[in-house]
Amino acid sequence: MCIGNGIKLIDILLLALEETLIIGTESFFKSGSPVHHFAVVFEDNTETGYFYAVDLINGLHILDALHIYNVEDVVDGQKPGKVQIWWNDAGNIASLLINSYFHAIIDFSRHAGYCRNAFPPANDKWSWDTNRILTDELIKEIFE
Repeated sequence: MCIGNGIKLIDILLLALEETLIIGTESFFKSGSPVHHFAVVFEDNTETGYFYAVDLINGLHILDALHIYNVEDVVDGQKPGKVQIWWNDAGNIASLLINSYFHAIIDFSRHAGYCRNAFPPANDKWSWDTNRILTDELIKEIFE
């Protein structure tokens, strides 16, 4: 089975969260690594959608933030969709898919976050990789 952009990853990723999403409706979905002390959070605050890398040692300490969308720019956002968070089996890479499309990947081992619009720029406190643009080629590279 293929997920996200026709990329066959179902055999190497674990589905951790699947929820209904109506873009522009306040939403907060958290998924912890199955192995480590970090987690990811997807949030729609009714204006924007963001995907966060968080450390769970001292509550929800945000390590990185990735812009996913502006609500006003999403076509058909009022239609119910599906948000999913997938983890690799090592528990150090989390992927955000909306309607089976990769929107962001956070690689905790490489201190790297990637999204389709590469916004905001990498922060100098956590991020080691300044290239933040998520492409289908990068997705394949990460999981091969």
